Amino acid sequence: MESDCNTVLESGSFAPEKADPSAPASIRVVDWNIERGLHLDEVIDFLAAANADLVLLQEVDLNARRTQRLNVAREIAQKLRMNYVFGCEFVELTQGSRHSPAYHGQATLSVWPLSSSRILRFQQQSAFWRPRWFLPAILPLQARLGGRMALVTELDLGGRPLISYNLHLESRGNTNLRRAQIAECLHDARRFDGSTPVILAGDLNLDVNRGEANSDFSREHFDSPFMVRQIPTAHGRFSQRGLSIDWIFTRGAIAVSQPQVHSSVAASDHYPLSLVVDFI
Repeated sequence: MESDCNTVLESGSFAPEKADPSAPASIRVVDWNIERGLHLDEVIDFLAAANADLVLLQEVDLNARRTQRLNVAREIAQKLRMNYVFGCEFVELTQGSRHSPAYHGQATLSVWPLSSSRILRFQQQSAFWRPRWFLPAILPLQARLGGRMALVTELDLGGRPLISYNLHLESRGNTNLRRAQIAECLHDARRFDGSTPVILAGDLNLDVNRGEANSDFSREHFDSPFMVRQIPTAHGRFSQRGLSIDWIFTRGAIAVSQPQVHSSVAASDHYPLSLVVDFI
């Protein structure tokens, strides 16, 4: 396996051929930070029950000690009979070895074909995760190589295109850093025609209801039904209340309905988000 995170982009196809390959009128979308897949059986159980057409996952392990060396994205795709692509965010130096590296990143899964997948590695990054010569690469220290990114994937929905941006923004930087990373995604999305359906979702480590991030999205014609819902999407730390940091935004010739934060799901320190996309 490669030790350079920039080259790790893995995909697999497990979805059966559709009996009716015509474009659907709507699709169901789930976004979820699955906390590395530490509770993988419970993650798969929820996703199976959700019956989603498109799943965007953050904090997905590949060959890490803490998740029994599993290829988490592949395990989920095989069990749910979906196509998948995994993009590397970090090489986890304390979870693998020189000859058998461990990776951590994002995975996009769908019952529809996936293509043209690429990693949009943010130019603006925190230096927090870099290994230091004076710190050993051992647990519980979390030395990493790589950087935050968006996994960009094109879906073919029976001849109808849809673009997905699967994000994980920096947890250790400040709001300005996270807004800069959002800006890189929004700028990249300009390459697609304004009517092309685009879904931008993930763990933003940012409450978009606060500050100027909301304006950043609205200027680029992205909207989210979760803006009007003050529902925590991640567990609070210590005495903090829950955090609203996971989001699904959309743009293009689509309408959204049935937004939901699944607060009863305990398989991760984040809750799954879901909605239905209706094509106009």
